[in-house]
Amino acid sequence: MIDQGKRSVLGVLVDVIDYEAAAEKVLAAAREQRPFALTALAVHGVMTGVQDRAHNARLNAFDVVTPDGQPVRWALNLLYGAGLADRVYGPALTLRVLEGCAAEGLPVYLYGSTTETLDRLVPALIGLFPALKIAGTEPSKFRAVRPGEDAEIAERIKASGARVVLVGLGCPRQEIFTYAMRPLIDAPLLAVGAAFDYHAGQLRKPPAWMQKYGLEWLWRLGLEPGRLWKRYLLLNPNYAARLTAQKLKLWRVAPPEPATERPSTFAV
Repeated sequence: MIDQGKRSVLGVLVDVIDYEAAAEKVLAAAREQRPFALTALAVHGVMTGVQDRAHNARLNAFDVVTPDGQPVRWALNLLYGAGLADRVYGPALTLRVLEGCAAEGLPVYLYGSTTETLDRLVPALIGLFPALKIAGTEPSKFRAVRPGEDAEIAERIKASGARVVLVGLGCPRQEIFTYAMRPLIDAPLLAVGAAFDYHAGQLRKPPAWMQKYGLEWLWRLGLEPGRLWKRYLLLNPNYAARLTAQKLKLWRVAPPEPATERPSTFAV
């Protein structure tokens, strides 16, 4: 089990952690019924923090930020000699957490995405883990939260008996939602992004060799070029350039202090 704490990748604090340790941290918070926030960041997620210092501070307030993408894992190894042999990929971590939830009888709440995706996701997850208890599901409203609505969402989640909440709103909306809702819910919230679509069978997974060599972005670009071309063709070179500058000590970025104030508005 690897859990060496947080390190700065372009000012975003990412955990030097493996699947086993990350899953155990989530399950421990679920058993103890305490607030906890986790997200899995690839290059795009890191760059959302680089480009928005307020969001960077929110990311730095998360209990765990896993290196979701191979380039983020490579950054930890390059900058700090972390020695991580594998990334901690959001969809794969989701399955490990759900396996633990099924084994321990910890009910799960699914928040986000569309009704259609959730209708496919629930039977797919039950098929993988027959003992899994789905406490409830709630699709995204695809709009900003209304006054008092965040408390209502939190009450529905708590009333369901959920001990783990999976959040699938897309980056960075899901990170802002998770950060904002953590004080209201005595359970871990996991921002898992594309895990909903992958496990619902609506998004094809890239071949293992593309994942190994950090080429998942190319696969996603091929599937959704109109939506993702700016994300990958502009952000990836920016990330590489900044990482090189950080390694050569040409750019000394100071990670912002973890945020403490809840955002006045966020997507639900």
